Amino acid sequence: MGNEISTIDITVIVIYFIAVMLIGLYVARSTKTGEDLFLGGRSFGWGLIGLSLFASNISTSTIIGLSGAAYSSGIVQSVYEWMTGIPLIIAALIFIPLYLKSKITTIPEFLELRFDNRSRTFFSAITIFTSIVVDTAGGLYAGSIVLQAFFPELVIWQTCLILALVAGLYTAFGGLKAVVYTDAIQAIILIIGCSVLSYMLFEKLDFSWSNVVSNAPEGHLSIIRPADDESLPWPGLIMAVPILGFWYWTTNQYIVQRVLGAKNIQHARWGVILASFLKIVPLFIMVIPGAMAIGLFPGLENPDQVFPTTVMKVLPVGLVGLVLAGLISAIMSSVDSTLNSASTLVVIDFIKTRKKDITEKQVLNYGRITTVVLMIIAAVWAPLIANFGGIWAYLQQMFSIIVPPIAVLFLVGVFYKRGNGTGAFWTLILGTLGGVILFILGQKDIWTLHYTYNVGIMVVISTILFIVISQFSSPPEVQKIQLYTFNKELLKTEKEVSWYLDYRYHIVILLAAIGFLMIKFW
Repeated sequence: MGNEISTIDITVIVIYFIAVMLIGLYVARSTKTGEDLFLGGRSFGWGLIGLSLFASNISTSTIIGLSGAAYSSGIVQSVYEWMTGIPLIIAALIFIPLYLKSKITTIPEFLELRFDNRSRTFFSAITIFTSIVVDTAGGLYAGSIVLQAFFPELVIWQTCLILALVAGLYTAFGGLKAVVYTDAIQAIILIIGCSVLSYMLFEKLDFSWSNVVSNAPEGHLSIIRPADDESLPWPGLIMAVPILGFWYWTTNQYIVQRVLGAKNIQHARWGVILASFLKIVPLFIMVIPGAMAIGLFPGLENPDQVFPTTVMKVLPVGLVGLVLAGLISAIMSSVDSTLNSASTLVVIDFIKTRKKDITEKQVLNYGRITTVVLMIIAAVWAPLIANFGGIWAYLQQMFSIIVPPIAVLFLVGVFYKRGNGTGAFWTLILGTLGGVILFILGQKDIWTLHYTYNVGIMVVISTILFIVISQFSSPPEVQKIQLYTFNKELLKTEKEVSWYLDYRYHIVILLAAIGFLMIKFW
């Protein structure tokens, strides 16, 4: 694949590891309460929120997967990145003010306020499970596999353990503030490293876009695919991508937690809009480089080798270390976020609800202990993923099972004020069960539709369930739910600001940018 990793590159990586640990542990000194641990004392400004949202979302599977997919099948998968702006616009307009005015610590807590404790418990339990078994363990395993491509002598279980220990320790002691501060640094390193790689690849193609296009197979640089396309059919693009994006960016604890830690609604809104603009960047520094590699490195059999190959064959000594530090950043920022959010859910939704007289000091201790326990579980489970082979790939489709009913409760629930706790709970149960049935039928080749179609189908079914069951059971108390449902006042700015600081103008610019990309890569 190229030259061996140099001593200079290894030194850069080691310095990065040490710096992240020191920053995380330094921040831990100011973590004294449960709110400090879980929400950073509600003190985050828009810059930290935006950078942390970007970093916590980008994983090694994102970097390797996007460049590999662009090389083998085209750029269509990138829509999950740059169409992030759509669900985040919905969050900025409606859900951020609802969440922050509710003073919640967890997203399931909002479901209890809007509906009842049954929905909160069910949603929280599912989120904890997927956070540790799929997200954290999956991130550790994928990250270890990627690092092994650069360092063949690495042992997977040892690598998983080291990554878990580093991320887990500063997360356990520093909490969300340590996560956000380290994420911000990791986001900058990641963007710089991948940008340098993209520039040098483009240089090898004489800075000519026509060379990129001419080397790519027909349709590779288009996001609109046939209805039977295996990667992302166009109906799935319409039905599933916005719904999956809404769930991920607006109701997913491990993403939204830094928004809940904002100093006010204004900074939270600015932060998610900054993240939306940043999410356009991977198209140019992770996706298109994969398309560039088609002409530069033809014949690669395994798409996962595209990114490691370009790094080793294009970058000079020193810069390889910088890009690898960015790659490790992607691992760490995903792992620390999922660990912190899962421990938050365990303590706030299960321990604190049962121990009403618990002190802030005890909440802090429970949070740290839970983080360490979850870190150990993820580190032990991660290497075992290799034994599941193709089954693990199927687990990624599990989100198409759990997302539809959850999305309906939030999207429909804030507008449909007749919706009640009974309707919400049974929508979660029956909607999830329906998703499981479609998933099983799909594995047995009885139900052959692409999983993105299933998302759209189950959203419709879950919506019908929610409305019908709510209509045939007692309505909620109007006074109880008015703070947790839509009203036009939510759309206003928190205070009068100049037009260039008004988040609504930022949204217009963001929509224009997304629209331009849609047209460009249609």
